[in-house]
Amino acid sequence: MAPIFFVVGLGLLIGVVLSWGFKTLPKEKWQMVAAFPLEKLDQGQWRGMNLTWYGLLSANAYTFGVIMAVILAASAGMPIFVLVLVTVLLLAVTIPASKIVARIVEKKNSTLTIGGAVFAGVVTAPWIIMLVNATLGTAFNFHLPVAVMMACLSIGYTFGESLGRLACLSFGCCYGKPLSQCTGHARKLFEHFNVVFTGETKKVAYASGLAGEKMIPIQIITAVIYAISGLVGTLLFLRGFAGTALVETLVVTQVWRVVSEFFRADFRGERKFSVYQIMALAAIAYTIAVLAFFPDPEVAVSLDKGFKALWDPGMILFFQGVWVVSFLHSGRSTVTASKISFHVVKDNI
Repeated sequence: MAPIFFVVGLGLLIGVVLSWGFKTLPKEKWQMVAAFPLEKLDQGQWRGMNLTWYGLLSANAYTFGVIMAVILAASAGMPIFVLVLVTVLLLAVTIPASKIVARIVEKKNSTLTIGGAVFAGVVTAPWIIMLVNATLGTAFNFHLPVAVMMACLSIGYTFGESLGRLACLSFGCCYGKPLSQCTGHARKLFEHFNVVFTGETKKVAYASGLAGEKMIPIQIITAVIYAISGLVGTLLFLRGFAGTALVETLVVTQVWRVVSEFFRADFRGERKFSVYQIMALAAIAYTIAVLAFFPDPEVAVSLDKGFKALWDPGMILFFQGVWVVSFLHSGRSTVTASKISFHVVKDNI
């Protein structure tokens, strides 16, 4: 398959999904996907556990990002079982880091941060790859080029982050400033391009009291910028420029993370220049330093190899496992609760 056709098709698919999410997910009914009973209460009611669209959409984004990383890495001839191992080790770092870093920075136990998870992933990824090379690589006679593997991971992360903004729209988090707090060109620009959240259980409502307000659509802007960056990175990678793809995706995503926080209204710590912004800049510097020690090698890329890797039964089960773990991690709401009651429909007896 010609790289350009693959990238165009991928862009159309992501465009359709994002367009649907932008119009639909800020509405109240798109926060909870389900609730199930946990404990019997008085008057025939049950205490319920809420499962969120945030968790479902985050799991979709995580899994799509992993799938893209696997396609690209397999296209570059990397062994499938090694891709699974590297992905599992990296997720074992980033998933807990999303909660641990948020707890340290924001002093909240029930908050997740993608920024913290990304920084942890960027720092540990080269060492994980080198560890795999030094152990399994020596035993089974293979070598993962650090720059190439990191490029695959960075592109996968960029796509995952783009689709992950849909989860933020659903939960009402990572929100921009209300137009009432904007002046001049900013207010004029976003007067006809904004987002309005409805529902008192969305974070924008209970944390800032901004439900029903016109707000800077920072999640939408981020999703579009990251999607374009991921598509450009994919094309660069498939053309043989893995190092350039790594730098392009990481610089675009992390620089935008720094810039976008100046337009956000949700709590990001006590500093004016937040810890997350410092992490983003540090991630760029760290990656450039890594590339200096591990130059970008020439690698022949074949998309056919990448697609063949997807249809391996073990890989299908692996992707399903990634989705389930991601959903269980982020889909169980700890900041909302529900009361459930059941009754018999007598007319249907």
